[in-house]
Amino acid sequence: MSRLDPRRRPALGRGVPRPAREDGSGGGLRRSLPPRPPGRLLGELRRPRAEAGPLKPKILVVGGVTAAGKTAAAIALARRFGGELVGADSVQIHTELDVGSAKPRPDELGGVRHHLIDLLAPTETIDAARYAALADAAIEDIAARGKLPIVVGGTGLWLRALTRGLAPLPAPDPAIRAALEAEAAADLPALHARLGQIDPEAASRIHPNDALRIVRALEVYTQTGEPLSAHHARHAQGGPRYPLRFYVLDLPRERLYPKLKARIRAMLDAGWVDEVRGVLARHGHVPPLKSVGYAQIVEHLQQAVPVEETERLAYKATRVYTRRQRTWFRGEGRLGEGESLTWTNADALTDASALSQEIEGWLRRAG
Repeated sequence: MSRLDPRRRPALGRGVPRPAREDGSGGGLRRSLPPRPPGRLLGELRRPRAEAGPLKPKILVVGGVTAAGKTAAAIALARRFGGELVGADSVQIHTELDVGSAKPRPDELGGVRHHLIDLLAPTETIDAARYAALADAAIEDIAARGKLPIVVGGTGLWLRALTRGLAPLPAPDPAIRAALEAEAAADLPALHARLGQIDPEAASRIHPNDALRIVRALEVYTQTGEPLSAHHARHAQGGPRYPLRFYVLDLPRERLYPKLKARIRAMLDAGWVDEVRGVLARHGHVPPLKSVGYAQIVEHLQQAVPVEETERLAYKATRVYTRRQRTWFRGEGRLGEGESLTWTNADALTDASALSQEIEGWLRRAG
């Protein structure tokens, strides 16, 4: 079925309360922005900017915390500057996971093309390196058609892989990995605690339930005798892979937390439990169902956790996740000479304001 086929999610938008979009407004923006498509430059995507120079296409990146308004802001920017979206969300990239991932509906996109959502089956796995390769191809395709690539999402490692590349690390060691995976299966919290002693920075960025990344961080330390965060710090001294403007959206806690609560309530009303029940029946407990929010719905279904308690736990887990996202983006710092992460909010980014004018001027400049 086509991505834009409105039959895809009949429960949404047809008499059922829809989940709040990331700006809490149901996808609407405060001001309509006129389209102003700039010319694009197509170039090699795999070489760093220092080597590729002006051949590299310029991109906008809209990252930030859950419920800060990333999707709505990116859609508005796409309409203003003649762009298309490239997803950077590790759940939205999977089919069948629509409600709980706040995947944008066709009516929200309003004709704006969105790449890298509904791309993989729930049973398929993907790492940051594969994501970056897929995003590179999408960016090349968008730029070749004279459009502006706008990367949007909150999966920090994926954004790092795309914008900076990944630090050179040793290949996985089957024996080390098997031993760590066995420990993770037996007592994952203890394994995360051990990572906290070895590499506090990595532990603060990796969710305690993210067994794959916990195992990888400890595997790298075992192989090299050096924390994963130290490898990343050295790698961060290089320049970005694309000429870019990177905007991180956030909100004060007194505004963000009520949005999170309303968002989770609306997702439950929109059939989130039924969505998870169906995925479990068709595919079993696949990795995407271990993500924040989905994990709590699985516990509701498999352990008979009351729905009211499930709602509270999903809110608590999401709130913790936003803190981890904030920590991640703060740790990214500067991207290279003259380019840095700009912290802002959805309204400031999309209104006809200084930021929007700065983007327009940057797009018009050569190089």
